[in-house]
Amino acid sequence: MINIVGIGPGDAKLMVAEVATVIAQAEVVVGSKRQLALFDLPAAKQYVLPKLSELKVFLQANQQRAIAVLASGDPLLYGIGNWALHQFPREQVHIVPGISAIQYCFHQIGLPMNDSYLTSSHGRVPDFDFLLQHETVAMVTDSEIGPYQIAQAVLSHQQKRLIYIGEMLSYPEEKITCVPAEQVQDRAYALNVVVITNA
Repeated sequence: MINIVGIGPGDAKLMVAEVATVIAQAEVVVGSKRQLALFDLPAAKQYVLPKLSELKVFLQANQQRAIAVLASGDPLLYGIGNWALHQFPREQVHIVPGISAIQYCFHQIGLPMNDSYLTSSHGRVPDFDFLLQHETVAMVTDSEIGPYQIAQAVLSHQQKRLIYIGEMLSYPEEKITCVPAEQVQDRAYALNVVVITNA
């Protein structure tokens, strides 16, 4: 069985209880170095996440073993759970849900998620003509299209919007800022979520 395990935004106390059970029962735990460091695992049980093409080969070759693949946030919100369900039969994949960084960010800023549009700019170009028709948009970003680029898209559409930027959410270095789109700085942002809402 392939277990895709949502480990939340980063803080261990935000993981659902099933995570500990699945990790304890797994023969191999697959994840990034940062993800694996959250657990006290013997080296023999750890497998640092390779390219997805290599991961597919590994999972195919080990279908009879209990494998846990760690997923930041929630596996089915622009996570590796989507990939797994496209690569393997549904009955071979068990998904443990997690709190997404987007969900966590909404709670930290005290903003309801109702009717929000959730998306990602990670490795993709967002359709801002479509997105900015929504009152509230939240997205996981990457280094190519991050907070500054999103704010510039808002300004190019001549909209007045507030931009919430959540960095390193749930980690000790957590930082959340809220500024008008025109005040978003052109700088590097660490592990971030952006929420666009009306000013």
